[in-house]
Amino acid sequence: MAVTKICGIETEYSIIQRGVVEQNPVHASSILVDAYGQRYRIADDTGVAPAVHWDFQDEMPGNDARGFAPMGSMPPIVETHLVNAVLTNGARFYVDHAHPELSTPECANALEVTKYDKSGEIILQRAMEYANQNLPEGEEIIVYKDNSDGKGNSYGCHENYLMDRLTPFGEIISHATAHFISRQIFTGSGKVGCEIPGIDSELIPFQITQRADFFDDEVGLETTLTRPILNTRDEPHADPKKYRRLHVICGDANMSETATFLKVGSTAILLSMVEDSYMHKNYFFENPVAAMRNVSHDLSLKAPLLLKDGSSITALEIQWEIFASAKQYIGDGGDEFTGGEVAHQIIATWERILTGLESEPKKLRKEIDWVAKKILLDQYAEKKKISFFDPRIRSLAVQYHDIRQEQNIVGKLGMKNIISNEEVEYGVTDPPSGTRAYFRGICLKKWPESIVSANWDSIVFKLDDNNLKRVPILEPAKGSKSDIDRLVSEAITPRDLINALETVV
Repeated sequence: MAVTKICGIETEYSIIQRGVVEQNPVHASSILVDAYGQRYRIADDTGVAPAVHWDFQDEMPGNDARGFAPMGSMPPIVETHLVNAVLTNGARFYVDHAHPELSTPECANALEVTKYDKSGEIILQRAMEYANQNLPEGEEIIVYKDNSDGKGNSYGCHENYLMDRLTPFGEIISHATAHFISRQIFTGSGKVGCEIPGIDSELIPFQITQRADFFDDEVGLETTLTRPILNTRDEPHADPKKYRRLHVICGDANMSETATFLKVGSTAILLSMVEDSYMHKNYFFENPVAAMRNVSHDLSLKAPLLLKDGSSITALEIQWEIFASAKQYIGDGGDEFTGGEVAHQIIATWERILTGLESEPKKLRKEIDWVAKKILLDQYAEKKKISFFDPRIRSLAVQYHDIRQEQNIVGKLGMKNIISNEEVEYGVTDPPSGTRAYFRGICLKKWPESIVSANWDSIVFKLDDNNLKRVPILEPAKGSKSDIDRLVSEAITPRDLINALETVV
């Protein structure tokens, strides 16, 4: 039986520091995250809990869902020494390798994920502002919400979905692979050129997704070097006997709210269908990696993808097949696990977008990133009378992902918003109400000086006798506002809260 699809997004932002002789993205990222934390430590309405560290104790990125953990797997050594900010909205803002990264709080549905993803953009905007105030004259830190810099570097946008541990991982592979390959037609952010070794970039002037060039395998544990379409990292950040967390690394970072909503929403429904054994048709590709790239390179959406049985199918046809099953599933009660009323919004959006892609993609210029970007670049090339391979085209393509308000092309293009400005602003400092993120966020707001560390599934409190107490939160759907708001409001100290929680349990 399907479990409620608690979900979230981790976005890696690309970063540059203007005015320096040599780029040091680790240093620049540290300045950025630290500036945000330092600014809010002295603010009245805090967005960052002061002196609260991220707890890496339970993190084991080497655990493989196929049933093994490589020797030496342990919490990442480098990350633990870099800057981490724990946010009162339940999110995490940190330096990951050589870039800043923001993980949304756990969200109850795709619409909520979209909201906190946009709130993340506001956080990055303010982080840039605060960091640049402290830099020497002539220097400036800029981040972009993109996935490729055209120089071989790729920045991920990873999705996470709570799943039933009892669902065989092979079943997930069998059904999710086809979805991940074909969903690019509405999740892609668009990319100028190609970065596949041995392929002349001029043969592919524009493609649908920024990420397809960087995938080399169908299934695997890696996330940086040999990227797989289906990632097997097994860190549930929840009760491991009951749950797994499917870590999805093959998606683009989207500027379009509609694209983010549909990316997460369609995938949540697909995974719930897998758990409920609702999927009755498999698509096994002759070469999944080649299929992924072929979809990205085909702007007509008509390229046949070769299956192992010798037949072929297009990405659009696969999506229509998955959609038909999803529509029936939601009608049969699957909305219980996929966001309730939000699930019906996903179905309506999914059908409308597929219809538009099938009939006239240009009509989706205000909702689908790759369509909007292609039209923008074509118009610019025509206006300037330049080739599509002119450096100015690549520069404009990158600028599409500039989140600074004064440079925000997406806003000027009139992209459709499905989240209000008020909701986005709320999400900057306040947690979602329907998951354990609420417990984390509200405790960080009320007792920031009494919390030593936090992570996804626990908080460590420093009590009035200086003893430390770890409070586990292994159920992602528990710790919601309805669960604990009264207990938190009545508690004067963390000890009061802990005593009350122990009484309830």
